[in-house]
Amino acid sequence: MRTQNRKSGSATLSLLSATKCSNIPILVVPINNLSNTARLEALLFQYGNPIDMGRAAGILGVSEAACRELVEIYAATLIESVDSGLTLIRHGDTVQLVTKSEVEDITSALISDEFREELTPATLETLTIIAYLGPIERADIDYIRGVNSSFTLRNLLVRGLVERDKEGRAYKYCVATEFLKHLGLKSVKDLPGYDEHYNILSNFAINEDKNNYGK
Repeated sequence: MRTQNRKSGSATLSLLSATKCSNIPILVVPINNLSNTARLEALLFQYGNPIDMGRAAGILGVSEAACRELVEIYAATLIESVDSGLTLIRHGDTVQLVTKSEVEDITSALISDEFREELTPATLETLTIIAYLGPIERADIDYIRGVNSSFTLRNLLVRGLVERDKEGRAYKYCVATEFLKHLGLKSVKDLPGYDEHYNILSNFAINEDKNNYGK
């Protein structure tokens, strides 16, 4: 199951990464005859952060006007549905998939439960990637891990172990000063085997990216 998630996450990141170079044409391949609304939902879920309407349109392979219409249709569907705990937030020219306020008690309970526990393997894995490769986008973290990291990142942000800043269109994550203080380090480069682990993680991401573009 993890292998399948990794392939799916890698394929999605490759598609996202392609949009960073405006001179590279975007290849849109229909997957299992999914509707454009379903593909919009998958994009918003995978991306996690607010995404520009124009960028979303480019990734989906539709016009910006068509993308805005899809967003309107999907937003209305979520508002009317009592079987979905999700909704859309639109701010300016961006849109983001989030949980409804009605399920805030579940979210709070989940976070509280996480705080009662030690850092989980998933949290430590994510923190390690950020420590050695940060500043790094969430999409790249998902790509390396092969799974969605949105909740794990939120956990780390609330704990004050990582910070995020918006660079261009996306947020980038890095370890917080408190994390370094706790370990008694002056810089992330003082982390054990920094150069070795940085190269391993960087090469993994580069090789996976090449493999996906080569298919």
